[in-house]
Amino acid sequence: MGEESKALGSKPWTPSLTSKNEVPSAPAGPQGDFDGTLKVSQKVPTAAELSTVAELPLLTVQNESIPFKSLYASEQEGRRVMVIFMRHFFCGNCQEYLRTLCASITPESLLALPTPTQIVVVGCGHPDLIPFYADTTACRFPIYADPTRRLYDALGMTHAMGMGAKPPAYVQKSLFAVIVQSFAQLISSGRRALSGGHFWQIGGEFLFADGEVVWCHRMEHTRDHTEVPEIRRQLQMDCEDGPPPTRRKRWSSGLGTTGLVRKLSLSSSRERSASRKRNSLALSVKEGSSKEGSVMEKVKEEQGKEAEGEQK
Repeated sequence: MGEESKALGSKPWTPSLTSKNEVPSAPAGPQGDFDGTLKVSQKVPTAAELSTVAELPLLTVQNESIPFKSLYASEQEGRRVMVIFMRHFFCGNCQEYLRTLCASITPESLLALPTPTQIVVVGCGHPDLIPFYADTTACRFPIYADPTRRLYDALGMTHAMGMGAKPPAYVQKSLFAVIVQSFAQLISSGRRALSGGHFWQIGGEFLFADGEVVWCHRMEHTRDHTEVPEIRRQLQMDCEDGPPPTRRKRWSSGLGTTGLVRKLSLSSSRERSASRKRNSLALSVKEGSSKEGSVMEKVKEEQGKEAEGEQK
């Protein structure tokens, strides 16, 4: 198995949409402005094209090789698998995407669907980094590695470094924070810094149903993953689970003082509100008792007058 892994990792980089070993160039335009967005085909692979990638290998977290078709081929009728191809394992934008996705869609929510559905994640780095990636992104879905990027190339995913015109909704951190996070991870990873995957590789999402691709999206720049609401729509989840939940930022849960101050403030506010209600109720009771006492005195006075009249 060790020799097979070395063989898989030794293949040179061969971009899919170019005839030579060169990065796709920026399209020429009258103004010459280019935001890094490539024009990539979004056609689903045909059955013939899919047959050429079925046996291509993926590596598990145990560094074992499995054929790509084992992810989606099944005798279970109607089974759906959403395969999400990520960039390198240190890409902060892809990590943000996976955090947001995993906060909105969980293995339990997929089990609740009437159609058997699964999400699988594929990265282009070394499988040794899968545990780090799963922990960093809080991902509970299966993660595999394709360090040769042969699957990426065969399925039409290309290479880019542009970030697009505007940040996507799934990125809930500033660009500066994302960059700092990526560099910190690279530095702290030591020798594994070069094992995260090719920095130019971009990915996409492929939805399989009954062993065929029924929908796909290939990224056109580094922040072009399909937004989570669209993933939910493709999986027909919104009618089952309602709107996706808002993801809590990981740093806010780690700083206990912030949460504690909020809890104390909320508790104090509730106590003040309850105190005002108690005071208001006591005042109402007191006023009610006073009024009731006055009425009773008048009734007694009238009864006294009537008694005197009868004696006369």
